[in-house]
Amino acid sequence: MEYKDYYRTLQVDKKASAKEIKKSFRKLARKYHPDVNPDDKSAENKFKEINEAYEVLSDPDKRDKYDRFGSEWQQFERGGGGAQDFDWSQWASRSGGHTQAQGMSQEEFERLFGQGGAGGLGGFSDFFETLFGGGGRSRNPSGGFGFGTKEDFSQPLSQRGQNIEHEIEISLDEAFSGTTRTLQWEDGRTIEAKIPKGVKNGSKVRLSGQGQSGYGGANAGDLYLKVKISPHHLFERDGDDLKITVRVDLFTALLGGTIEVSTLDRNVKLSIPPETANEKLFRLRGLGMPKLREPDLRGDLYAKIKILFPQDLSEEEKELVRKWNELRNKHK
Repeated sequence: MEYKDYYRTLQVDKKASAKEIKKSFRKLARKYHPDVNPDDKSAENKFKEINEAYEVLSDPDKRDKYDRFGSEWQQFERGGGGAQDFDWSQWASRSGGHTQAQGMSQEEFERLFGQGGAGGLGGFSDFFETLFGGGGRSRNPSGGFGFGTKEDFSQPLSQRGQNIEHEIEISLDEAFSGTTRTLQWEDGRTIEAKIPKGVKNGSKVRLSGQGQSGYGGANAGDLYLKVKISPHHLFERDGDDLKITVRVDLFTALLGGTIEVSTLDRNVKLSIPPETANEKLFRLRGLGMPKLREPDLRGDLYAKIKILFPQDLSEEEKELVRKWNELRNKHK
């Protein structure tokens, strides 16, 4: 009969606290639960082993008995013996023709090792039955589960469904005004998701209860839509601000004038003062993106000047430029 190392099964140290044992049990039970691993016999067997280990280590009395006899059983196993001829004499004394472990009553001893060998105990191992006696097992108050029939799986652990993350791509114009996306699951469910004004690239929109279904009566998880904003042909976004490059002809840059600047919702007039330098920035307040949590407020728009120089000059124009250059040099 194989020795069962319950501490190894639950992946805890022998000095682990009851809280640590319970935490590890719940983690492993969720991982190997039959509802999570349908038709997986190995997962079912692993789940039974986890519950058997927890049945013992979660009960202070059983854990004490296991710690007292389990390690000695392991030594016996290494020697190649069997349960029937195991020598308990180092713990026992003879009294009235019955073998009793030191510090244990006859009733306790029989309850611990059974009366007359190991019977069949549903989903628990022979090691468990020999060490703790026979009898059916049911869900205990501390959270362990015993198995013997198919019905044992009718009371699954309750676990909230997992969250799901899904990426959606929208345009900058949609991020400016807000939009909706319709999602359809394989099971036919349709979800209409509202994307708020001012949403940023990488933002996550939470749809409560639209994730993976829970089991054991628990709630479904949430669906998180991760927003990806596609590049815009005119604007570059910086938080709630927008940047745009505006082209200005040489004469307007030199002499001043008015140009038209595009925003995401309208065109506005921008006054260019005389002798405006190339790449000069103009700040247009309140013409950027709506603020996510205060959509009535907006960031700013920054317009960068790009001066356009005349092309394909005629000979007459070139002559004027030469004269202009001579005039500029005279005043240096």
